Amino acid sequence: MKSAKEIATEAKILERLKPFPVCSEMVKYLFDDRELQEMQEYANNVSIKRLGFNDHGPVHMKQVASNSIKMLNILHEAGIKTSLEVEEIGTFEDSMCGVVLACLMHDLGMMIGRQGHEEMSVRLALPLLDRTLNIILPTDIHKRVVIKSLALESIIGHMSTKKIHSIEAGVILVADGCDMTKGRARIPMALNKTPQVGDIHKYSASAITRVKIYHGETKPIKLDIEMASEVGFFQIEEVLLTKVDASTIKQYIELYAGVTGEERKRYL
Repeated sequence: MKSAKEIATEAKILERLKPFPVCSEMVKYLFDDRELQEMQEYANNVSIKRLGFNDHGPVHMKQVASNSIKMLNILHEAGIKTSLEVEEIGTFEDSMCGVVLACLMHDLGMMIGRQGHEEMSVRLALPLLDRTLNIILPTDIHKRVVIKSLALESIIGHMSTKKIHSIEAGVILVADGCDMTKGRARIPMALNKTPQVGDIHKYSASAITRVKIYHGETKPIKLDIEMASEVGFFQIEEVLLTKVDASTIKQYIELYAGVTGEERKRYL
């Protein structure tokens, strides 16, 4: 059973994808895919109940997709081409397809465990990617190959441990890091009372009250993060900035963060 938040996030994604009919069809297919849903739910079970980590399930993967779509559209509106467009091997919608596919599958490896989960995500995503693309693009082998390759690069690179080269994969790095509000840590905080390694990530995420993605003032994308207490700066400096620094879109980002009611600190 999908939660209200998951349903609302799906609606937001589909609204943002209205200009892209192929991508919309692909996403609707995946939202109804029982196997993907079960895999996302099981990944979340392992993450929260077995390992005591934050949400890595369907809501998180869909929120990363929503963030990525917004960032990719902002870059597009600013005249910044995706790697597929620059290389003249695909369209902007092809890039969007690859990004959204990767977002919806990037943490499937949490079904196995945390260490090396990005590599496991690639293995688990492969049959889903092939099945989805064969159904949505049955006669276009070129697009299937390009979109699948882009999605796999984005999945393997989302932890910033593997160097990525495309604009598209760089978007997902940042979008993943931006999903860090207190709601993501609510369940693990409630379930795990005994102090353990990694708790700082839950407490710092719990301090983040709002993450906004806007059109920037001096750069295309502006990230504005509001927090209830200064412990949230850990999440900015140890998680988000690590991903931004490794991202191919770092040069296009303004980053501000601060405690509610206090002056924002500018990082980028």
